[in-house]
Amino acid sequence: MSKTALVTGASRGIGRSIALKLAESGYTVVVNYSGSKDKADAVVSEIKASGGQAESYQCHVQNFDDVKEMIKYITDSYGSIDLVVNNAGVTKDNLLMRMKEAEWDQVIDVNLKGAFNVIQNVARPMIRQKGGKIISVSSIVGSLGNPGQTNYVASKAGIDGLTKSVARELAAKGITVNAIAPGFIESDMTDVLPEKVKTDMLGQIPLNHFGSVDDISETVLFLASDKANYITGQTIHVNGGMYMG
Repeated sequence: MSKTALVTGASRGIGRSIALKLAESGYTVVVNYSGSKDKADAVVSEIKASGGQAESYQCHVQNFDDVKEMIKYITDSYGSIDLVVNNAGVTKDNLLMRMKEAEWDQVIDVNLKGAFNVIQNVARPMIRQKGGKIISVSSIVGSLGNPGQTNYVASKAGIDGLTKSVARELAAKGITVNAIAPGFIESDMTDVLPEKVKTDMLGQIPLNHFGSVDDISETVLFLASDKANYITGQTIHVNGGMYMG
């Protein structure tokens, strides 16, 4: 019987890569999306074309009741939920003095509250099944800070703290809880950055090249595997040496 994984924000970028990698390794994958139904369905089609099992599910992770219903649907449909990857996230960048309250609230609601909503709702079935793995996607900026991103940085630093606390609470139940903090990863979100920004960023990376979405999905696969059963409460930095904590 295959294991079941939920990947939030899985219609593109890092989330898409994670969903494909997990399906390739034998997971049945629930591809969560907020608004990009066509892209989410394309991920599902790609998985099925390769012989895997997947379905898409629309849910706004910042809405607690919607998340509760999504987790219930997955456990009712598949019997278990063995892995959750909290990847859903948004950015609303602005300088502190110009940031609108709505920009702060939206980023915190989706990135941090969304992860809390998923974790709290998935903890119960994982406790009942006496095991599970929870992985959240953080960011290098949660450790470094970044001008013009106080909301995003706060949300990702919050993910790191949330991971540590939940790991301590759930360890006795056989559930591991970790985070992955990507550095500069090439994706459709970074493609639109000005070349000068990319050049300046590259100069801060000791390995002298940007990361790929596969670097993140491979790390997810490791943390999801039995090889990582003794790892919990950690934030794994995948950044080419840009930050060494």
